[in-house]
Amino acid sequence: MSFQEVQAAFVAHIKDPENAVKPSDIEDRRMKIYRELFFNNVEGFVASAFPVLKSLYDEKSWIALVRQFFAEHQCTSPYFLEISQEFLKYLDQGYRPKESDPVFMFELAHYEWVELNVSILQRDNYDLLFDAELDEHQPLFLSSVAQCVQYTFPVHQIQVGYQPEQPQEGPYSFVVYRDLEEEIQFIALNPMTSLLLASVEQQPGMSVLEICEQIAQQTSGFTASQLVVGALQTLQQFAEKGIVVDKSSRSPLLMS
Repeated sequence: MSFQEVQAAFVAHIKDPENAVKPSDIEDRRMKIYRELFFNNVEGFVASAFPVLKSLYDEKSWIALVRQFFAEHQCTSPYFLEISQEFLKYLDQGYRPKESDPVFMFELAHYEWVELNVSILQRDNYDLLFDAELDEHQPLFLSSVAQCVQYTFPVHQIQVGYQPEQPQEGPYSFVVYRDLEEEIQFIALNPMTSLLLASVEQQPGMSVLEICEQIAQQTSGFTASQLVVGALQTLQQFAEKGIVVDKSSRSPLLMS
């Protein structure tokens, strides 16, 4: 066998030892060390990234799920720190849920991954705290360490003792962010607030007035001038938390 063939056989056996024969020139004692080392590392990263999801499975079922991911998924990143993202991609694109899996499996995993992702994002040095009250013409930006998400299940409440079997009275919208003390936080959003923050996230640099004019065209019952009053109050609160930021100056964000 060529070196490439030996390498491929080695990797195949490490990933799926029950269905891929080990290379004949490597003793089983050594292969066992490799098998356990690689799988335990992967399982450790997945477990630490998705602790709530793991808590919903017994040990045997959880190990089987991670082993299936390890055997079936072709990772596109060589970095162990990105294993959680690869696992999420597997649940979304490659995994066929079983009847025993919770129906909110992917949504919960996504929510847990967002919390992890926000925790390791690099903060843009030019995310600035506003030094005055917002006005309706001020360009707005979402913090580089914040993300808006929306789900059909109340993922923030799911635990062993609460596992809804069908979507509730959603959608459930949140902004997940890293505060000025670098702690991960989340805020549940009502529909209007979700629309405001989503506009800031998706169209950076828009002013409060421009956002409200856009929303007024999409909804009925309110004019842009009427929406501005409430929007200013709401976005001011997010600005004070560092979720909505200014990028018009060249001085980096001052941490409290």
